[in-house]
Amino acid sequence: MSNSQGSHRKVRGGGGHGLAAGTAEPVEYGEYGEYGHGEYGEYRGYGGYDGCVECAEEAAYAAYAAYAGYGRERGGYAPQPPSTYDTYAPAYELKEPLLPRQSARPAPVVEGGGGRAEARRAARRRKDAERPDTLRRLVPQALVVAFLAGGTSAFVASDKAVKLSVDGVPSTMHTFADDVTELLEDQGVELGAHDVVAPAPGAELASGDEVVVRYGRPVALTLDGQRRRVWTTARTVDGALRQLGVRVEGAYLSVSRSSEIGRSGLALDVRTERAVTFMADGRERTIRTNVATVGEALAEAGISLRGEDTTSVPADSFPRDGQMVTVMRIKGSKEVREEPIPFEIERTEDASLFKGTEVVVQAGAQGSRRVTYALRTVNGVKQRPRKIAEHVAREPVTRRVKVGTKPMPTSVEGAEGLNWGGLAQCESGGRPGAVDPTGNYGGLYQFDAQTWQSLGGSGRPQEASASEQTYRAKKLYVQRGASPWPHCGGRLRG
Repeated sequence: MSNSQGSHRKVRGGGGHGLAAGTAEPVEYGEYGEYGHGEYGEYRGYGGYDGCVECAEEAAYAAYAAYAGYGRERGGYAPQPPSTYDTYAPAYELKEPLLPRQSARPAPVVEGGGGRAEARRAARRRKDAERPDTLRRLVPQALVVAFLAGGTSAFVASDKAVKLSVDGVPSTMHTFADDVTELLEDQGVELGAHDVVAPAPGAELASGDEVVVRYGRPVALTLDGQRRRVWTTARTVDGALRQLGVRVEGAYLSVSRSSEIGRSGLALDVRTERAVTFMADGRERTIRTNVATVGEALAEAGISLRGEDTTSVPADSFPRDGQMVTVMRIKGSKEVREEPIPFEIERTEDASLFKGTEVVVQAGAQGSRRVTYALRTVNGVKQRPRKIAEHVAREPVTRRVKVGTKPMPTSVEGAEGLNWGGLAQCESGGRPGAVDPTGNYGGLYQFDAQTWQSLGGSGRPQEASASEQTYRAKKLYVQRGASPWPHCGGRLRG
């Protein structure tokens, strides 16, 4: 302990043990000064705090706690049973600013600028680093307590015994924090967007309160085939399922219900128990299952598929609660049918033929193809045939026709003024395409092919236009009269 001599200012406070009303005046002090200098003068706020009463009070409380039995070895300022120190009245008054004390000891520095909480921690660190020996504690104890009594009651009132549970790990502590936020900052507890605190951050603290912190954990949940990302504060799979309201009785879980969920989360596949009804072979069967596919549920129901049998929904689809699935028994066969292929008609203009005259150069012919159809019955009902293959057996032949463009003459000398309509009505009933039963005569006037061609006609007479047939009939009349029509020729004059 240093032994400083010199002039210094002292503060006399009113209150316990007959201290007079506050005055400030220069005094001379010996080894400890008027109220003690050096180690204990620093705790009382002299010198190093440069007249800062609040700073002096903070440091003084730390010293008082150490000497008055406030449990430093127990990690906090746990109050002890009342002692004679408690009788000191908390009253003193600073009339003038304190002068800087002349001492080799440097002024204490509050680190970090963290407010009252940081000042308390700084005071505790200095107290732990500077442990005075027994003699130095005992000699000035009464003097130190007398000065500290004024601020002690306020500090004791701020001390709170609280319980803090962080993610299921409880602890009991004493703290000077005013609210939940300050307590969590003092304890180094950082919160994320999905973490939960009760009471809420900012809520005021009182002695006996309990603060609970639950960390959020991400879960990649696949529930009955639907994928989503959720957050939970539960630490086990069972707790997470209860939080999410997932029914687990009879459900399939990809991990055990007792598995722990780390801060990084986990992936969880849940398939709840569902009722599925199958209609097969004329009767219904309902089962409760938690399988992942309709095919698996079908096997659980004891229903097997054979050959082309199938179900009304895909076998690899997810079975829904209350779903009805129909089993279709299918019998199939094949059938080959021969079908005609129609021929095409190709028409070419010919200026040597009269208008309205068409001559078939090449007769058309149909082709044929063989078509294979799949036939099947579903639950005994025949389905529409389905074409599965075809093959051309015979190619069709195109019909080629010449079409006349030459203008038709209007008359034939020597044959005008006759009743050609009456003759046509008698020979063919007035039909240009008429053919007799033998197939040798055709047209309005029943020409044979040889006579028709000798008159300049092409093809068959019944294929020519009515005007061309009449024109050629007039030419025949000029050559041979009415003799080519022995039964009907008389109509020309009638």
